[in-house]
Amino acid sequence: MNAIRSIRNRLGLTQQALAQALGVTQGNVSLYEHGQEMPPKVARRLVAFANQMGTRITLDDVYAVREAQQEAA
Repeated sequence: MNAIRSIRNRLGLTQQALAQALGVTQGNVSLYEHGQEMPPKVARRLVAFANQMGTRITLDDVYAVREAQQEAA
């Protein structure tokens, strides 16, 4: 499962709700979940938001799948 989708599911949010919290569109969240790299500014917002909601994550968690894919290539 994609790291962004996994984090969103842990937060119990829809794509639309996460998008609103991050200040992006639902379409952007969908793109991030399907492999488009999340910009660092948005990733930092995601980490801060998740931590405020009680879900402890780091930037490493946000970019975990991308790094694993790069290592496999």
